[in-house]
This record gives sequence, C-alpha cells and structure tokens, in this order.
Amino acid sequence: MATLSSSAKDNKNQEGMVVENPIVHDQNILQKHVAFFDRNHDGIIYPSETFQGFRAIGCGILLSTVAAIFINSSLSQKTRPGKFPSILLPIEVKNIQRGKHGSDTGVYDTEGRFVPSKFEELFRMHARKYSNALTSDELRDMLKANRVSKDYNGWLASYVEWKILYVLAKDKNGLLTKETIRAVYDGSLFEQMEKKHFEKKINK
Repeated sequence: MATLSSSAKDNKNQEGMVVENPIVHDQNILQKHVAFFDRNHDGIIYPSETFQGFRAIGCGILLSTVAAIFINSSLSQKTRPGKFPSILLPIEVKNIQRGKHGSDTGVYDTEGRFVPSKFEELFRMHARKYSNALTSDELRDMLKANRVSKDYNGWLASYVEWKILYVLAKDKNGLLTKETIRAVYDGSLFEQMEKKHFEKKINK
C-alpha cells in the first residue's frame, strides 16, 4: 500500500470534491505502506478505496473485490480500538500497527517501524539462488519458516500478501527482487505500479 508525496497533488474524495494531499512527515513506514489505499487522504481506508487502489495498480475486478473484503474485514476492528464495529469496515491508518499479524517476517516492529536487520536477514536466510532476489520456491520456504505454531490466521494473511505481491511484481525471470520488496515495505512500489498501469492504458 504508498508513501504520500511531499509535493501536493490534487485528488478527489468520496464525494467527488477535489482535495489536496496532506503533507505527512511523521508517519511510520507501515502507515506509509498502506497510505496509497487511502485514496482521499482522510486517514480512513474504506473497502471501496482498497478496491480502487488494487484496480489502480492493474488488478482485475475479482481480485480487487476479494482483496478489499479480506483486508478490510481483517483490519477494520483491530485498527479501531474501543470503537463499536462498523459495517462499513473502515481501517484507521494511524493505528495500522495494531493490525500487524503473526507468522510474518518481522521487518515491521510492533510500532510499525522498519527493521533493517530483519530485512537483510530475509535475504541472507532465504535467497539461495541469487543474493538479491527470491524465487517462487524460496518465497514458499520463507513463508513456512516464519509460521508460528497454530497461528492459522497469520499463515493465511502472510500467504495472501506475498502471493499477490509475487503475481503482481515478479520480474520477467519470475523473481521478486530486493529492490521491489524494499519498495513494497515503504509503499513506494504501489505508486510505481499505478504510474506504469496508467501509462500502459494511455498507450493502448
């Protein structure tokens, strides 16, 4: 999910009104990871915005719909501590670290901060064929290695996240490069993918 640009851009909110992107300086990297999907930049991500975000990076209608339902139903209440459950399934960006699941890589800590040593460990332990990329088999082995016993929800969440990333972002050799994975952690990959998808549509 992408980093908010320090240069303001025009966008439309859910009511169709043009709004200016806020300049955010104090977001942790996990908040930046999901900010791309906050399409009107109000700090709340609704399923419709998650859907729009996935469509913007080139996903089909079915995948975008399933992703929106899965992500928002999984994270909504976790990011809204003390609040009554909402049928609108909003996700509060400022509390996104509360939605951090188990059986993950540990690259985000419990406060949503990036842990460089864990990121490097990911490749040191699992990138066997190439030092700066993961193959499909290595990705599968990584997911198995990170599983916490009986943490079935964490297993599922990790599998879905990495499977979608692999399908969308692997290179022509079927590799997830270190650069690509680093970009998804800080959210910048989503902006890159949106730009490429837009340019592809324009050139058709």
